[in-house]
Amino acid sequence: MTELNQAVIAPLLPDRVPASQLSPIVLAYIGDAVFEVYVRQHLIASAARKPHELHRAATRYVSAAAQAKLLQRWMPLLTEEEADIARRGRNSKSGQAPKNADPVDYRHATGLESLVGYLYYRGERDRLEQLIALAFSEEPAAE
Repeated sequence: MTELNQAVIAPLLPDRVPASQLSPIVLAYIGDAVFEVYVRQHLIASAARKPHELHRAATRYVSAAAQAKLLQRWMPLLTEEEADIARRGRNSKSGQAPKNADPVDYRHATGLESLVGYLYYRGERDRLEQLIALAFSEEPAAE
């Protein structure tokens, strides 16, 4: 039996391709899935709910607007390298935003997802969880 803290799905990269060399869109692709798993785990652990309630609650975290807002909270905490990955993701051509998403929010959400994918592929679980925890914490009061 595996320990609870071991990775169930370990990062698997193409041979000899470091995470920093992957396209921001590829990083965002995996980052979207990783972020969604963290959100779902948080919701399930915090309260027993029916599936449709879980889905509705998850959209508060995984929408483009919510992810764009979270990236703004992360920016002052990021290393130069992390900020560069998020910027590359934000500036990449990822196609047209969904009709229910603001295009600027969508681009920022892509930046967040790129960073999540990057940290995932680098195996930086503690850092990833430190940043993602901010999604579930109260926003600091305006001063």
